[in-house]
Amino acid sequence: MTTIRLGPRARLLALSFLSLFTELALIRWAGSNIVYLSYFSNFVLLASFLGLGLGFLLAQHRVRLFAYLLPLLGVFVLAALAGGLSIQVPESTGDVIFFTAGQSLLTAPVGAVLPIVFVWVTAIMACVGQELAREFRLLPPLEAYRIDILGSLAGIVTFTLLSFLGTPPVVWGLVVAAGALSLGSARPSRLQAAGAACFVVALAVESFQADSAWSPYYKIRWFDAGGGSVAVDVNGVPHQGAHAVSRSRSAQDPYLAPYQLMGTRIPSNVLVIGAGTGNDVAAALYQGASHVDAVEIDPFLQKLGASVHPDHPYQDPRVSVYIDDGRAFLQHTTSTYDLILFALPDSLTLVSGQSSLRLESYLFTAEAAAVARAHLRADGVFAEYNFFRQQWLVDRLAGTLQDAYREAPCLLEEEGTVPGVGFAVLVASLDPEQIACSSRWQRPADTAPPSRDDQPFLYVRGGFPSFYLVTLILILLAAALGTLLAGSPMTLAPYADLFFMGAAFLLMETKNVVQFALLFGTTWFVNALVFAGILVTVALAIEVSRRWKLPGPTPFYLLLFIAILAAWLVPPAYLLALPFGARLVAATALAFGPVFVANLAFAQRFRDTGDSLKAFATNLLGAILGGCLEYSALVIGYRDLLLVAGALYVIAFVLYRRGQGTATIRPAV
Repeated sequence: MTTIRLGPRARLLALSFLSLFTELALIRWAGSNIVYLSYFSNFVLLASFLGLGLGFLLAQHRVRLFAYLLPLLGVFVLAALAGGLSIQVPESTGDVIFFTAGQSLLTAPVGAVLPIVFVWVTAIMACVGQELAREFRLLPPLEAYRIDILGSLAGIVTFTLLSFLGTPPVVWGLVVAAGALSLGSARPSRLQAAGAACFVVALAVESFQADSAWSPYYKIRWFDAGGGSVAVDVNGVPHQGAHAVSRSRSAQDPYLAPYQLMGTRIPSNVLVIGAGTGNDVAAALYQGASHVDAVEIDPFLQKLGASVHPDHPYQDPRVSVYIDDGRAFLQHTTSTYDLILFALPDSLTLVSGQSSLRLESYLFTAEAAAVARAHLRADGVFAEYNFFRQQWLVDRLAGTLQDAYREAPCLLEEEGTVPGVGFAVLVASLDPEQIACSSRWQRPADTAPPSRDDQPFLYVRGGFPSFYLVTLILILLAAALGTLLAGSPMTLAPYADLFFMGAAFLLMETKNVVQFALLFGTTWFVNALVFAGILVTVALAIEVSRRWKLPGPTPFYLLLFIAILAAWLVPPAYLLALPFGARLVAATALAFGPVFVANLAFAQRFRDTGDSLKAFATNLLGAILGGCLEYSALVIGYRDLLLVAGALYVIAFVLYRRGQGTATIRPAV
């Protein structure tokens, strides 16, 4: 491929695009092929920040790392697809549940593989980061930052569009390979050509497998399970299937259990959240439901069910399909139901690489139970079921329902075909007489409290698991070691305030992601809009700083503290109670107001830095600390992350004021 000759601005724009596009593709692809990363996609995000930061520190190094980008990507993809990076993930660490099964024959312990993945992703992003930095230094700091943001915005828009179109990884790989080859040296080396070939061919082989597809959330494969049934795997893990209602009866699966507990009643209006391939929709129709609202977050799983389910439930005129987040649907629907069913709505992925929030996290909180109860008719019934790995999780869910309905729920448990993994059905009602219950749940003394909207960590028993603590400490140590090897950390000291600004900004970004997920749904589209909105807000702040002469950062810090306090004082419950339009306006102002002011402060500080590369690298490295501090929400909740961000900005302000009297600032060329 011919190298494209571009000016420094156009080249920086293209490299910024390539940087963010590669980061998003790595987060999405790695989580789909390395099971553990489905639950820790921010692990890849933090490695990306470290790689970019190290790339900026190595901008002056004589070795051009960009030549190794495609070879590193090729080896990474081949190793993951061959099973060399498959990880034997436990179902539970005792206090944390992962819901996994069906690992590759070639597996390795978490402790052996995760450091390799972290270092490899860091190296990949360092290759892009160094090339980005070499263009970054050719422009004035604020101009370079502006172009970097615009390129990043183009990257996220492009990747979002490709996700919307359901494109497979080979398309993402072609974008990355084309960008790397066209922006590289005039004549690609044999190593680069070989790396590009391995990278793209491996992704092509994966992408064109029979009976497979990529939804916005999962790598999906399906196959004939016999007897007219179809089994479905997502991200390499058995997830669900499609089989006739008659099989449910004979196999004593939980699909019909809620109806059996309702006795002779025939529910007229039924809501199924987690409709998936259609088993529960078919069961509701089989039981005589007059109407079924089927809610499924993944559009491809629903389309697959419409295509392969033997009972063809989605073709029935009594069924209305909604591609939406379950909690979001409950928040905005005005319908009431005879039966609301949460049908196996556990996901195998996170909302984004920015947080530890799962797709279904807001569906099982105490607040969600109250919302579901409000949509039941006077004699309506609520039911939820799953194949549970830990008794404490069953007790937590049952306790949540007891608090919501003021009555212990009915509990039906049965051992499954996998030892230690049985299904549990929990049924509650506003009128307990509506349930033909033979066994009600009895609360153990050590029942975990319900998860709440501010701490929606259903699968974490409580506190801060040591498993997380060890992992985060290792990440911080790796970042410190990488910085030490890339150059003297003391040279970054003049920009210590930018380090804490980077940490604080990532916490605000995370808070915005999870808040919008609660207010508008955990769908990939909402998530993409939030990230795009943040980048647009940053770009606007830069434009204001470029076009008007503004005072130094000090007054903007004061405005920032006021904006953060205002966002903290308004509880999400208040926003949820607003009509959609008012909620959108209020949420946007509260979320993006602090982002705008924070970037005005950053722009004023960054414009006059003596060394834009070290300043920007320090800011990127600070984001790693922010990503680790995000896990403090396990203890303090997501809302109070704003207070942590505010404290970090206070540290940044103090360091900035101290540095004003001692630092010599010279304009960058």
